[in-house]
Amino acid sequence: MSHDHTLEIKENRFIFALALTALIFLAEFIGGFWTGSLALLSDSAHVFMDAFALGLSYLAIRAAALPPNDRHTYGYHRMQVLAALTNGASLLLIAVEILRQAWDRLQHPEPVLAGPMLVIAVIGLAVNLIVAFTLREHDHDDLNTRSAFLHVLGDALASVGVIAVGVILLFVNWPWLDPLVSVLIGLLILVSSGRVLKESVHILAEGSPDGMTATAVAAAMRQVAGVDEVHDLHVWTVSPGYVALSAHVVLRDQALSQTTQIMAALKAALHDGFDIRHTTVQFECGNCGQGSIACSQ
Repeated sequence: MSHDHTLEIKENRFIFALALTALIFLAEFIGGFWTGSLALLSDSAHVFMDAFALGLSYLAIRAAALPPNDRHTYGYHRMQVLAALTNGASLLLIAVEILRQAWDRLQHPEPVLAGPMLVIAVIGLAVNLIVAFTLREHDHDDLNTRSAFLHVLGDALASVGVIAVGVILLFVNWPWLDPLVSVLIGLLILVSSGRVLKESVHILAEGSPDGMTATAVAAAMRQVAGVDEVHDLHVWTVSPGYVALSAHVVLRDQALSQTTQIMAALKAALHDGFDIRHTTVQFECGNCGQGSIACSQ
């Protein structure tokens, strides 16, 4: 399957998921006011953020597909990171507001129409599962899609909580249960926002991927025959799944014709060991004294 066709399928899946998510947001938002359920309103806020996240992710995918130019030599891959940062910040604000309203409702409980609330929550859960299934096929090889998938899956879990409240309220009059579940939903959103913000800031700060260190990469490069030293090494994440590297490599005395083989061996070691595909390597006869990260005898 061609890259363009794969991208088109992914975009179509995002559009379909976004349309379904927008519909369930409207249903839960209106239903929350109708039934007086803060839990349902809280879940609708989470669903809204799902739609917002899906929309930004779709735009980021479109932007990342644009070719590099004179002013953006890496292209627009970082748009995916900026979208994630925006999602995370919005999630944080939503979570704080949900927790504030839940605290007010715990102090002043209000009656809830359990029956309609339960019906709307069941419909919301069904749509969330459909959306999650729509995104699931591509989540294994695309971190952006996987993040959206986990976002929707988390909302499905929140819908399960609202359903549980609806069932219980059909039999007992516990008005405090509705805001209590809202607190749990707010905490769920808070944790999600923290993870998204942490990863986004790490990438924007030119951090290396999780589980990868410059020392380990330099040691692997030095195992290549003909390499005497590695210094001025930099490994950073351009966007999720797109890792870049630059390094100075000191070679032992050898014929100039052998440098081509060494370069190929270095690229293979970086690709196979760390999945680094974009590399810039400068060969030297001696240490130029630039850079602090080194691996030598």
